[in-house]
Formats: sequence, C-alpha cells, structure tokens
Amino acid sequence: MDKHTIALIAHDGKKDEMIVFCEQYRSILERFALIATGTTGGLIRDRVGLEITPLLSGPVGGDVQIASRVVEGNVAAVIFFVDQLDKHPHDPDIQTLLRLCNVHNIPLATNPATARLIIHGDF
Repeated sequence: MDKHTIALIAHDGKKDEMIVFCEQYRSILERFALIATGTTGGLIRDRVGLEITPLLSGPVGGDVQIASRVVEGNVAAVIFFVDQLDKHPHDPDIQTLLRLCNVHNIPLATNPATARLIIHGDF
C-alpha cells in the first residue's frame, strides 16, 4: 500500500461521534487510505465525503476482516469508537480485533481523545 491505512469502526451508539470526528479531522484523514466496517464506512463516505473502502458490517464479519488485515500488516492504526454502555452480540469478534491490535503493536483508539493523538502522531 502506498499510504498508511487507518481502520475506522464505531458501534451504533458512537456513529454520530465518529462522523463528527471525521468532519473535524477530514484534512488529516484524507491523507490516509481508509477502511471501515460497512455501515460506518457508508456513513463516513456519504456524510463526510471521505474516500473509504467499506468492508462487511461488524456483526457479520467486518471486525474480523479488519483483524485479518491487522495480522497481515496492512493496517497502521485502528480507530474504534466503542460503546461500553451497550451489549454487542459479536463481542468475541470485537475482543479478537482489540487483542490482535495489542499483539501486533498496532495503535488503537477507542475514543476521540486517543484518536486525535493517533492521527497527529508519527506511525
């Protein structure tokens, strides 16, 4: 890949927060290749206008697709706005993705404050 790839994911209760984040940091995010789980990616493309590659929706395998790319060395950072106040039927997939980011030393942001540090950082 020519550009570093950032994966963007947001639980349903955090999708609006992800849209606001992408609007605020559009000029920085457009420097990266962006991938996202399906619904999140579609919202970012439609509402923010960023070029993004949507994968499957999280509950049907999108988190696993991103985890696979992490393992393959094709993702430089993951921004995953996690809704800690809701249950997620695909929680094992989510935990796998989070664990693999740690195993492979991939920067992982689960909230906007950490996401800002990642996109302003040098990775």
